[in-house]
Amino acid sequence: MAATEQAHEATRESMIEDLRELITALNRRVPRLERTGEVVIAREASALRDKALMRIAELERSGR
Repeated sequence: MAATEQAHEATRESMIEDLRELITALNRRVPRLERTGEVVIAREASALRDKALMRIAELERSGR
């Protein structure tokens, strides 16, 4: 594997790890529905989680 390919692979793996950490943090957060705006925040967190999962899948496919 060439140095450029190794660097690309390291970057891709780092991005996947960062996205997984984001998903873990989003999963830990418990919505407090009694708070103003919390429903919107929970909905946006769910959408962000879905986007992160899709990006992970894209990155994993590109590494094969």
